[in-house]
Amino acid sequence: MKIEALRAQRPILTNRAFTLVEMLLVLVILAALAAVVVPKFTGRSKQAKVAAAQTEISSLEVALDSFEVDNGFYPRSGDDGLEALVVQPNDTPDWKGPYLKRGIPTDPWGNEYLYESPGRYNQHGYDLSSMGPDGREGGDDDIVNWNAAR
Repeated sequence: MKIEALRAQRPILTNRAFTLVEMLLVLVILAALAAVVVPKFTGRSKQAKVAAAQTEISSLEVALDSFEVDNGFYPRSGDDGLEALVVQPNDTPDWKGPYLKRGIPTDPWGNEYLYESPGRYNQHGYDLSSMGPDGREGGDDDIVNWNAAR
């Protein structure tokens, strides 16, 4: 009698689960949301890397200009190049560096920045560029410190 009384007090549990139709509906909704959201974020990643490369080139320009103010010339690309911003070259008694605190950075795609002094485009200064996402010099995706329209 006591066992039957306890069973009467316990609520009857039924096994409820999602049906296949409900699961498919949820998957369709998630796929539709992903189709709208994912393309918006994929383009942002490339834009962010391009902006980071432009900012890094600007920082390198400041360091190169500081080097030039102290020494009267830009580092020569054949001799020391950008390394002269971190380690004092032999022919620079007025060097007040290091001009970069964290060493010479690589671009957002892991490649070295290209430096040429005197430059082909900036003949009285220097050319500084990143090869961009494709990792090859030349092309529309390069990030440079000169105006191509000159």
